[in-house]
Amino acid sequence: MASSYSFDVVSDFDRQELVNAVDQLRREVDQRYDLKDSNTEIELQDNELIVTTANDMTLKAVEIILRQKATKRNLSLKIFDFKDSEVSAGSRVRQSIKLKRGLSQDIAKNLSKIIRDELKKVTVSIQGESLRVTGKNKDDLQQAISILRKEEDQFDVPLQFENYR
Repeated sequence: MASSYSFDVVSDFDRQELVNAVDQLRREVDQRYDLKDSNTEIELQDNELIVTTANDMTLKAVEIILRQKATKRNLSLKIFDFKDSEVSAGSRVRQSIKLKRGLSQDIAKNLSKIIRDELKKVTVSIQGESLRVTGKNKDDLQQAISILRKEEDQFDVPLQFENYR
């Protein structure tokens, strides 16, 4: 009986690392002289981050700090989908930052096509928000991972490879 090996391609992030990055962001905003009086509010929800602050300049500074803190915590910047800022009550500025998690159907289909075009010895199946790659040879799976790593820049989501067995 021939054994088969597989791995999953997912797009996810470590929620606790994001919470830590947001906590560090709040602390730095509270301590920095240029941001101290801006009354910046940062609210972390399940799938978005809402920043409310005094003006656009302060909002840009908060965005830069968020990117720095996320990078230091090994979070991909691709998880953030920065929406346009809008004016909220009291001439304040509000920005919604969506948190991307999971592979959309279009991205999953594109990844599947890339693997199938390059490697004929593996099978690819879309399973909800992930992709399962199966093959009889571990070397083929390693090759599939390296192909996806090369192509990762053309997608706007970070890719992780899990359940390699």
